[in-house]
Amino acid sequence: MAVGEVMRMEVPAGGDLTVSSPELHVLAVDDSVVDRKVIERLLKISSCKVTTVESGTRALQYLGLDGNTGASDLKDLKVNLIVTDYSMPGLTGYDLLKKIKESSTFREIPVVIMSSENILTRIEQCLKEGAEDFLLKPVKLADVKRIKQLIMRNEAEDCKTLSHSNKRKLGEEVVDTSSSSSSSSSSSSSHDDDDSYVKDFPSSKRMKSESENFSSFL
Repeated sequence: MAVGEVMRMEVPAGGDLTVSSPELHVLAVDDSVVDRKVIERLLKISSCKVTTVESGTRALQYLGLDGNTGASDLKDLKVNLIVTDYSMPGLTGYDLLKKIKESSTFREIPVVIMSSENILTRIEQCLKEGAEDFLLKPVKLADVKRIKQLIMRNEAEDCKTLSHSNKRKLGEEVVDTSSSSSSSSSSSSSHDDDDSYVKDFPSSKRMKSESENFSSFL
């Protein structure tokens, strides 16, 4: 299994998708060393893989969104969730959120904003821009577990949707193949009937010969 994959998936003979050993890879962004250590510990307790960076700019580098294709040697890892502080020098958590949602590659990754300030307009602004949730510091283990359950549920639903879509597509291909075979068989049968008709129809030479024999008889 590749590092950073969300989960291991098994498709039994019946075709129903089952999910085992769920694991999220989380990118945690915070300029505070203490807060970064706290969120990292809570995520690891919740059985998540964690990568921590100290700024929004470093997060963009990690994701390869800074315009430098070789900026991060870790960007091949699959990131399932981004947790970022709101108030950071330079690129804020809100700015990071907007850049992620503007990316065609990463816009589907859930982003959770953290802040020690309970400012309603700020919370509404982040949620409007596509944030999955807004957590007030200090972040608690219950907060992390709730977010993880939400993300895992979304991941499982996406996997089920993909599985059903693939099965439907396969069924359509089988129908198309069956229709093509039936059409080919019908066409072949038609040609056989035509050949039989040509064989049964008397040739011009044979008709001429029979005509001459009839004349001589007269």
